[in-house]
Amino acid sequence: MNFKGYKDINQPIEKVAAFFADPKYLGEYQDGFLRKNLVSGEAGQEGAVSKMYYQMGKQEMELTETILINKLPHSFEGFYHHKHMDNTMKVSFTALDANMTRYHYDIEYTRINWIMPKLMAILFPGMYRKQGEKWMQQFKEFVEKQ
Repeated sequence: MNFKGYKDINQPIEKVAAFFADPKYLGEYQDGFLRKNLVSGEAGQEGAVSKMYYQMGKQEMELTETILINKLPHSFEGFYHHKHMDNTMKVSFTALDANMTRYHYDIEYTRINWIMPKLMAILFPGMYRKQGEKWMQQFKEFVEKQ
C-alpha cells in the first residue's frame, strides 16, 4: 500500500526543513506524539535509530525509526518499524521561490502482519492515507504560523 502527495508551504526551504528535522516539534503536528529517544548513531544522521512513542487512545504505541537517507534541506528517507507493520517514508523539499516550498511525500507500507490493521488496509485503505495527509496538513499549518 502506497500513497503520495505534496503540500506547498508558505516558508523558505531552509525553515521548512529545519522544523521537519527537529524532533522537539513533532508533537505540534503529529497527534498523540509523546517522545523520541535515540537508541544508536548520531541524532538526525543516516543510520541513526530512535524509538518514537505515541499515545493511541489508552495505549502507548512504540515505533522504531531508522534514518536511511538525510540530505536535508532537500530530501529525507526513513524506515519505521512497529510490531504489526513497517513503512518507508520518502520526503523531498523543493524551493518554488524564496518563500514557498513544495513538500513531497511518499509513504509505502511494506508489511502489515496483524489481522486488524490488515483488515483495515483491505476494507478501508483510505484510513492510512487520511492519517498521513492529516499530519502533512498539520505540519504545513504549524510551519506557516512560525
